[in-house]
Amino acid sequence: MIETAKRLHTVEEYYFSQKLRQVKQMINAGKPIINLGVGSPDLSPPKAVITALQKALFDEQAHQYQSYQGIPELRAAMAAFYQNHFQVTLEPNSEILPLMGSKEGIMHISMAFLNVGDAVLIPNPGYPTYAAVTKLLGATPLYYNLDEDQNWLPNIKDIEKQDLSRVKIMWLSYPHMPTGAQANSKVFEELIAFAKKHNILLVNDNPYGFILNENKLSILSIPEAKEVALELNSMSKTFNMAGWRIGMVLGKSKFLDAILKVKSNMDSGMFYPLQQGAIAALKLDEDWFSTQNEIYKRRRELIYQLVAILGCSCEKDKPGLFVWAKLPAEVLSAELFIENILIEKNIFVSPGTVFGCKGAGYIRFSLCVPEEKIKEAISRF
Repeated sequence: MIETAKRLHTVEEYYFSQKLRQVKQMINAGKPIINLGVGSPDLSPPKAVITALQKALFDEQAHQYQSYQGIPELRAAMAAFYQNHFQVTLEPNSEILPLMGSKEGIMHISMAFLNVGDAVLIPNPGYPTYAAVTKLLGATPLYYNLDEDQNWLPNIKDIEKQDLSRVKIMWLSYPHMPTGAQANSKVFEELIAFAKKHNILLVNDNPYGFILNENKLSILSIPEAKEVALELNSMSKTFNMAGWRIGMVLGKSKFLDAILKVKSNMDSGMFYPLQQGAIAALKLDEDWFSTQNEIYKRRRELIYQLVAILGCSCEKDKPGLFVWAKLPAEVLSAELFIENILIEKNIFVSPGTVFGCKGAGYIRFSLCVPEEKIKEAISRF
């Protein structure tokens, strides 16, 4: 009998991979499912982006292998984007590495810096992939708790009570997924000082910075951040390009050189027309972001109504593509709560426990659903 690798015993199939099979089966059985659980943008990319992709299909080099570091024009566009929106100066040839999605970047970064037995600081609640990748590589997740009464921000004093001697990486995600919490410059300054003290690589995963967010902030804007910090970003949410798989990791050339060693052995470069489409997206003006956010604001107001109907509560006007809602005190299980809604009302909502034990007592609603669908969900109650 051929056995699977022992590393697979450390992880389960991604929750949304499993759950969406159930949802798909219900749809195939004729159930009128409304999916409020997943943050996959339903809106289209900008027309200029699609036009740029279509045009690039006819370029001579369009169908050849591409550079592992992306074409120079893409790196230059990413540098200009960070300069314009975050006031962060990056050297395009050494401090920017395009990725086939930031999720893949989590694996690349982890493979570049982690050995078996190392430890990784992971937010709880937080994106499940941080822990899954850590376990797959034989490293140990070391969770740090985020609490509502502390605005879902890291408590460094509490973190330092743990044994940090084996910690190599600390994952951050601000604006935070799933709660929508914001970090300010002071928070990042304290985290950078903490990372220097303990010789830890900080990685801020920043895909939601342009969604319903008036205070855009990159960790790399903090003085001396590049000495200990990287930032991941993605075009999936900002430009409705989730299926295109375009992301980037930004930071010190020494760090990126290590990541490139991994990446260059795992892919053969990004499809050239996708890169040209990404360049067009990165050059869009503020009207694009304003138009998108007006749509999401209207949807969010409707989700607030649904939250209230369900007897839940939430902090309003948070950035990102989600509404993080607290369940009524009498509800003991988020999983049972959302399962009842799915079976009885044909509405899928994410339980907070997907994101860690500190998500117990919460559920998450996605804004990636047309207004008429959210209104229909409201009407079902």
